[in-house]
Amino acid sequence: MTEKKEKSHLSLPVFAVAPMIDWTDTHCRRFHRLLSGHALLYTEMVVADAIIHGKRNKLLDFHESEHPLALQLGGSDPVKLVEAVRIASDWGYDEINLNVGCPSDRVQAGTFGACLMREPQTVEACVTAMKKVSPVPVTVKCRIGVDEQEPEAVLPDFIDRMVGAGVDGIWIHARKAWLQGLSPKENREIPPLDYPLVHRMKARHPKVFMGINGGITTLEEARAHLAVMDGVMLGRAAYHNATLLTGVDHAIYGDPAEAVDWSTICQAMMEHAARHIADGGRLVHLTRHMVGLFQGFAGARRFRQILSADATRPGAGPEIITAAFAEVDVAAGPVRAA
Repeated sequence: MTEKKEKSHLSLPVFAVAPMIDWTDTHCRRFHRLLSGHALLYTEMVVADAIIHGKRNKLLDFHESEHPLALQLGGSDPVKLVEAVRIASDWGYDEINLNVGCPSDRVQAGTFGACLMREPQTVEACVTAMKKVSPVPVTVKCRIGVDEQEPEAVLPDFIDRMVGAGVDGIWIHARKAWLQGLSPKENREIPPLDYPLVHRMKARHPKVFMGINGGITTLEEARAHLAVMDGVMLGRAAYHNATLLTGVDHAIYGDPAEAVDWSTICQAMMEHAARHIADGGRLVHLTRHMVGLFQGFAGARRFRQILSADATRPGAGPEIITAAFAEVDVAAGPVRAA
C-alpha cells in the first residue's frame, strides 16, 4: 500500500495510457513509468465483485513508482461499487475510473462496460454513490454510443447525467461499440471515429475535465487534440510502440528534451525481474510488455526475438534483458519512422 500524492494528476494537460485487459498489469505499468515520468497510467479493469470477494492484494497492489495511477472498476451495482471503492481507498490510487466502454462478451455478461451506454441512469447512480465515498477523483470512460444509438442524441444526455452526478472527468472513446457482430478488436477498428463530436462535448462543458481516446497513434496527433481537449489517451499505439512514451514528458508536459538513458531503463527492468523471479515469478511476466520497444531501431527484430523466445524458457533470468538491449543500436536511434 502507498500514500496518496496531494497534487492533482488531472492538472492540464494529461496524457494517459489506456486501461487494457491482460496488458496493463503492474509489470507493464512499471515499465511504462520508466519511459515517462508524467503519463497517467491505468490498471486493467478490475470487477467490483472480485475486489469484494477475491484476493485483494493480488488485484490491487502496485509499486509507488507507478503514480499517478488510476484504478479502473467494472460494475453496475452502486452498492458493490461503493464497497469496492472503500476497499481500494486503502491502496492510495490517484483516481477511480468506471468502465462504460468495454465491448467484450464477458463484460456484457456481467451487465457492465459499453452496454451501460444504454442505461445512463444506472451509470449516474453509480457515479453519485462512488463520489460519496471516494477520497480521490471519480471518472468515467465511455463510448459515443452503442449499436443503433445515434451518438449525437445519446452522448450529450449521457454526459449531462455524469456532470450532474458530480463526475470529476470523462474519457470518451470516439467510436460507437457494436455489441453484437463485432469482436473487441473489430470494435477498435471498424466503427468510424467521430472526433468532432467529442470536441463538441468538451465545448458544451468547458469546466469539466474531458479526454479523448481512439485511433490516436502519434504525439503530434495527441498535441492537436490537446488544443481542444483536456486529456488524450493512447492504448495499443503506446503498448505496441512503447518508445513513443519516451517523448511524452517533453512533447506534452514541456520538460527539457533529453536523450533517453536506455542503460538505466535496462538496469531497472533487470532489478525488477530479479525481485519478481525471487518471489516465484517468471521473467516473461515482465518481458512480454517490452517487446514493442525500439520500433524502427537497428537490431529491433533481434531484440523482439530474444524477449519472445529466450525469456519464455524455464529458468530464464534477468540477463536475458541485457542480451536483448545489447542487440539494439540505441546510439543511432530509429532508422525509419516507427
